[in-house]
Amino acid sequence: MTEPGDLLRRLFSAAVAAADPAVSLAHHLPSPPRGRTIVVGAGKAAAAMARAVEAAWPGDLTGLVITRYGHGAPTTRIEVVEAAHPVPDAAGEAGARRILDLVAGLTPDDLVLCLLSGGGSALLSLAPPGLTLADKQAVNRALLRSGAAIGETNCVRRHLSAIKGGRLAVACHPAQVVTLLISDTPGDNPLDIASGPTVPDPTTCADALAILARYGLEIPPAVRAHLESGEGESIKPDDPRLVTPDVRMVATPLMALQAAAARAEHEGIRACILGDALEGEAREVGRVMAGIALSAATHGLPVPVPCVLLSGGETTVTVRGSGRGGRNVEFLLALTIGLGGHPRIHAIAGDTDGVDGLEEIAGAVIAPNTAARAASLGLSLTESLDRNDGHGLFEALGDAVVTGPTLTNVNDFRAVLIV
Repeated sequence: MTEPGDLLRRLFSAAVAAADPAVSLAHHLPSPPRGRTIVVGAGKAAAAMARAVEAAWPGDLTGLVITRYGHGAPTTRIEVVEAAHPVPDAAGEAGARRILDLVAGLTPDDLVLCLLSGGGSALLSLAPPGLTLADKQAVNRALLRSGAAIGETNCVRRHLSAIKGGRLAVACHPAQVVTLLISDTPGDNPLDIASGPTVPDPTTCADALAILARYGLEIPPAVRAHLESGEGESIKPDDPRLVTPDVRMVATPLMALQAAAARAEHEGIRACILGDALEGEAREVGRVMAGIALSAATHGLPVPVPCVLLSGGETTVTVRGSGRGGRNVEFLLALTIGLGGHPRIHAIAGDTDGVDGLEEIAGAVIAPNTAARAASLGLSLTESLDRNDGHGLFEALGDAVVTGPTLTNVNDFRAVLIV
């Protein structure tokens, strides 16, 4: 077997490659319509998805998609707008308005291809009447620091939007709408990918208020009034304008894990996929994963060694310190502490979009000597965890994984290798 750190990086690369829109998107395209084809969308993979549509589409089309700053891709017929993530900005708001203008006045002969991927909730951001961009930014910042699960966060977002929670599909009516998704959410629920602009939403304003109360979040008075009045209700499942949504999964976290597992098996390492939808506090997931890895190393359970334990999903971080984040390196700090320097266990964790938290760093790798090397530099794993500063520690060690924008997003990838 090659050097463990190199093997882990190859597994991460295999997972990312499996989610490349250029690989699989064309297989999910519908037949061209009698009328116009309009392409809209948002997410960290939106530009790459638009480029893949242009390469495969046999007829005329036009459109606009919104992606994160630095995640653009060259296109000729579909305009790409870049905006802020994870806190929305004016560029994303302007792009969302233009998307609604593009889909206005369509007929049953027309087709809307909606390209959605992780990050779309922040990028496709348009305040409803009575609220402002500043209101939405304040709520987003509070949710990001709270440790709320992605489903909870997106429930709130859907009820503070003029375009999400089925509203985009209603704006397209009566045109045919086909939604192509790259999933970054546990369970691959279309309602949680970019907060469901084209699918009905059974949740309510009361649900959103309960989530904000659960985490004790201070919100602008206008936001509270909007939710308490019911004005923020999203489009419900019985709305005849949505009928049965045509939703097609282009890439999912499980597909990425399966690709990594196949690469590991090819290199002679038994792979065990523990799940594609793990959630919870990143540090707690790290502690649990340490226990599973130690069991494999000691007892050969849940799988004999040499093996790699693979998992995906989206953990959360309740911000306690002033460090640089993010959730994958927070997971690795806790995992390293839990492993106690076990001599045969290595790991990698990273976000498949190349951005862990707010940093242009995908994640990091750890080895049995990680804690000792940190100590030699005067760094403490425990103190870094207390400060939420995984990026600071792993950069100092030279163990950060930096990919640049991958132009896809199937959420977090974790691999724990026991040799």
